[in-house]
Formats: sequence, structure tokens, C-alpha cells
Amino acid sequence: MNKAELIDAMAAESQMTKVDLRKALDAFVVATTKSLKKGDRVALVGFGSFNVVKRAARKGRNPQSGKEIKIAAKKVVKFKPGNDLAGKVK
Repeated sequence: MNKAELIDAMAAESQMTKVDLRKALDAFVVATTKSLKKGDRVALVGFGSFNVVKRAARKGRNPQSGKEIKIAAKKVVKFKPGNDLAGKVK
């Protein structure tokens, strides 16, 4: 499902306009991004939580040449589904 399909599904479920839902979804993405950049956790009860974790530097291997390479440390966003979501997907 892409962004347009998500907005269509939300409009059908909520009886709101697609324009308003697009604004709301964009605002959610901006607010979540800002919060994660600050290092905060974003939790949506029943749905799940987003948080930032540090991935340590490590050694990898180029699959074409087999040569060992260094992979730099970085921060990544992790999502952990909530119990309600996990239960409904099973």
C-alpha cells in the first residue's frame, strides 16, 4: 500500500475528505520525524512504537569481489508492533 492508497482507505473508513487526510498524514510524518531526530520515542498505543537505535560499526564483505569492507556506525529507526496489531495480523 502506498501513500495514495492509504489516504483512500482512510477516507473510506472515516468519511473525511482526502485533502484533510493528506494534510493529517503529512503532519503525522513531520511530527514523528522531528521527534525521532531528537531521540524521542513515538508510541501509538495498540499500534506500535518507533524509536531510534545506534547500529555499531562493523565489517562486511563485498559480494562481488569478496573483499572485506568497513560499514560505518549509524542510527536507524526501529518499529515494534503493539499487541493489538500483532494479534490482528496473525
